[in-house]
Amino acid sequence: MTAPAPFTAGAANPFVLRRLLTTPVAGPLVALVLASVFFAIGTDQFLSGGNFSLILQQVMVVGTLAIGQTLIILTAGIDLSCGAVMAFGSILMARLAVHQGWPPLVAVLVGLLACGVFGLANGLLVRAVPLPPFIVTLGMLNVAFALTHIYSEEQTVTGLPGPLTALGRTFPLGNTDITYGSLVTVALFLGFAYALGSTAWGRHVYALGNSSESARLTGIRVNRLTVSVYVVAGLVYGIAALLLVSRTGVGDPQAGQTDNLDSITAVVLGGTSLFGGRGTVLGTFVGVLIVGVFRNGLQLMGVSSVYQTLVTGVLVILAVTVDQLSRKGTR
Repeated sequence: MTAPAPFTAGAANPFVLRRLLTTPVAGPLVALVLASVFFAIGTDQFLSGGNFSLILQQVMVVGTLAIGQTLIILTAGIDLSCGAVMAFGSILMARLAVHQGWPPLVAVLVGLLACGVFGLANGLLVRAVPLPPFIVTLGMLNVAFALTHIYSEEQTVTGLPGPLTALGRTFPLGNTDITYGSLVTVALFLGFAYALGSTAWGRHVYALGNSSESARLTGIRVNRLTVSVYVVAGLVYGIAALLLVSRTGVGDPQAGQTDNLDSITAVVLGGTSLFGGRGTVLGTFVGVLIVGVFRNGLQLMGVSSVYQTLVTGVLVILAVTVDQLSRKGTR
């Protein structure tokens, strides 16, 4: 009887390496590592627990928005209203708790519900009318922006009660202080990674993004599914609103004005295709970290914020170009 050939790591490595390199998150992960190495060489302050904690704090709000944005882009849509919806949710929570004297937890729930209603309106307009997601969410951006300024009376809300700022507090982890909000963001990424990768709802979202008509022919209720994606995204924006007031300690009507573009940037850098049907939430997390690392590293090196924006724009163009070329290569 012939003994089976012994397993050798070298024989398996080419297959494993090929699988790793063809995953959507591989390219963004390599970019993140290279950027980290570059800034570690360029500044002594980069490689420290405190700085890594700061990066997480700086990206937790946009990162949470990017989760909802990922869900919508996976369906071949886009959401330009997410930052404005988050701002409205944050002002609503703050004013109900401070000016109206509502219990903080009730104020938070109402804020979450309001953001979910915006998502519901977006989803219904996209599917029931139907209208292009770009037009719907562009209009909703203006609606949410106007309502935020009308309701807030252009005033920043201060003196928030403890429960609204609790996620902005820190706890020690070794010699580094970590915010509870950062843990919430990481938990959301892990939760939605599981939902998209291991549930029927997640598989249907990918099917919808690949081809709405094919998804319908397989028995997927595409209208209901689309609305559910926008509602879930809206609720995620509500969580981002809570993280925003927790981090800043105020309800600011001017908040979130460019966060919609930042969230799209993170999604694209994370390898999610703007054409739908391809990408992962964990890739978006890497994309968020790429944005955070570049801005943090350039700031530590004393580079002007204008050039930080320039670098981010170049990265987005490169990411979309790679996505377009890869799509042509698979046809």
